[in-house]
Amino acid sequence: MTATLVEPVCHLCGIPVDAGYFDSSSIVEAPNAGNPEVILASFQLHPNYCCVLQYFAQFTDEHARDPVQVQTGDIEWQIRSNGQPLAPWLKFNHIINPWGINGFPINVRLRESCLLEFVARFVGTGSIPLLLTPSLVGGRLLGRFWYNDAFGGHT
Repeated sequence: MTATLVEPVCHLCGIPVDAGYFDSSSIVEAPNAGNPEVILASFQLHPNYCCVLQYFAQFTDEHARDPVQVQTGDIEWQIRSNGQPLAPWLKFNHIINPWGINGFPINVRLRESCLLEFVARFVGTGSIPLLLTPSLVGGRLLGRFWYNDAFGGHT
C-alpha cells in the first residue's frame, strides 16, 4: 500500500494549504470636514510572510436604504499598502463591492511586512452637495497570509 502525500500548496493558486486568514472590518461615522479620514479596516503583515488580498467590501447607510445610491458624494475610498494607494483602487467615489453581497473576488499579492488599510476620506468642496451624503461608512478586507519558506523553512 502506498502512502498518500499531502500537497504543501494548492495546485490551483499556489498558496500553502496551511495559510492563515485575516478579516478586518468596521462601520463608523462618515468622514467630514472636522474628521477628514477614517480607517475602516487594516491588517499588518508580519515580517517574512507573504500575503494575498482576496476581497474587499464597502458599506454606506444610504446604499443600505436604497441600493441605487452607489455614488458616495464627498467621500472618496482608497485601499492602501504602506500608505500608498494600491492599484487599481487609487481612489474612487462610488460603491464597487457592496457589503453583504458576494462581490468580485480579487487576488492581489502584497509586499512583505506591509500595512494594508481601507480608508474613507472627506473630499468635499463646501458647496451644496448634489448627492446624498452617507452618515455611516464601513469597509472590510479579507485575505490569506503564510510564512515564506525563502526565509528559512517552515515555522
